[in-house]
Amino acid sequence: MPNTTLNRHGDLAALLGRLNLTGMAALCADLALKAAKEGLSHEAYLYELARHEEELRLQRRSERLLRQSGLPREKTFRTFQLTRLSPALQLQLERLKSGTFLEQACNVIALGTPGVGKSHALAAVGHELVVQGHPVLWCSTASLVQRLLAAKRDLRLPQELTRLDKFACVILDDIGYVQQDRDEMEVLFTFLAERYEHKSVMLTTNLVFSEWQRIFKDPMTTLAAIDRVVHHSVILDMMSVESYRAEVAGQHHLSEEAGSALLNRNN
Repeated sequence: MPNTTLNRHGDLAALLGRLNLTGMAALCADLALKAAKEGLSHEAYLYELARHEEELRLQRRSERLLRQSGLPREKTFRTFQLTRLSPALQLQLERLKSGTFLEQACNVIALGTPGVGKSHALAAVGHELVVQGHPVLWCSTASLVQRLLAAKRDLRLPQELTRLDKFACVILDDIGYVQQDRDEMEVLFTFLAERYEHKSVMLTTNLVFSEWQRIFKDPMTTLAAIDRVVHHSVILDMMSVESYRAEVAGQHHLSEEAGSALLNRNN
């Protein structure tokens, strides 16, 4: 390749780099060679460069949002056994993957006993939202409550709520696991009230709604909290789903029994 061509490619790559078009800069020389060989038009060459830049930016955005989200990396739909769920639940999750519920600020509540996959299901939806470019926050209810309490003590609760408002969806894991005291209940209720009909909340719980007074203590506050969470919501009723952990433990126990029986037979 003539030196003038090499220099032109080098100058173009440097210019694209200065413009922060790093994807285009990395590909411009190789794609120019391909365009010359295949007789691509200038428009086709520019389109391929721009498409590569867009793909790189989308990938970087997803990686940044994933780091910020706190989502468990392993809890995706690739590792989730959808076949354990009823067809109705599978359909609900498939619809949630589209992220359209965020447009109406709908909430999602996954109800079920421990070990049925509530957390995994909502985390998997969270991963899909991140890929689509939505900022998501995953945290335990206990850690969020402590975060809000610290902000309240420092007289910056409104600022903290504003910071959380930047997330299109906040996923609270185990809302019923820790029984909050009155101060904790109040900041949790404030958070839910702030996001009501404004931004989505997804949460997991092993408590049916009639038991939520264990969380919010006061009957009126409990009713108000349920009203804000359930109104405009999708409820994933996983109460009848068998515990995955119990199932694995049972299979492990059967394997051990079979191994022992085989060993005794050989002896």
